[in-house]
Amino acid sequence: MTVIPVKRLDAAKSRLRGAVARDRHPELVLAMVCDTAAAVLNASTVAGLIVVTDDPVVAGAVRDLGAKVAPDPGAGLNAALRSGAEEIAGLGTHRAVLTGDLPALRSGQLDAALAAVSGRGFVPDAAGTGTVLLAAAPRVPLDPRFGPGSAAAHLASGAAPLTGDWPGLRQDVDTAADLDVVLRLGAGDRTHTLLRDVGLSQACTPAGCAR
Repeated sequence: MTVIPVKRLDAAKSRLRGAVARDRHPELVLAMVCDTAAAVLNASTVAGLIVVTDDPVVAGAVRDLGAKVAPDPGAGLNAALRSGAEEIAGLGTHRAVLTGDLPALRSGQLDAALAAVSGRGFVPDAAGTGTVLLAAAPRVPLDPRFGPGSAAAHLASGAAPLTGDWPGLRQDVDTAADLDVVLRLGAGDRTHTLLRDVGLSQACTPAGCAR
């Protein structure tokens, strides 16, 4: 079972503000969440997706895609992940937690990363300092340590780093520069459509930028 936490749209992705017009920011966040969720749900190794959120717009959108929704316990990111993975999915299952800002994610990349997990493992982000995925085998505590320097924190806690050739999985979006990278990799349909509508992706398609 895979878990994605999502803040309320009016508070999410604060570092990304200014990449698009202020009134389009929630749309951009939602598009990235939906593209991430769609890729997860299409992965052959994923039994299901739980989105932990208190935002009704997010909840409705991901339910339409086939995800389940769980309430955010309100004690921070790691508490939300533990709630979804340990209390709802259950310790007896394979569990993976994933960030919701991976609009270039490909289902095959997620399948490959999850297949590489033995015990407890994590995928560092493209910068090498953050974490985009943390997974644990049945009866292995997930012990999420997301936040600044999470890659080092997960490594120190005994999780094995997984470093395959998975550019769409590793490329999260925190800044406008990250959006440029996502467009080169090939953004999901929803993110690409929104960025095209605001004039940021004239030379790109969902499969990637034209060369």
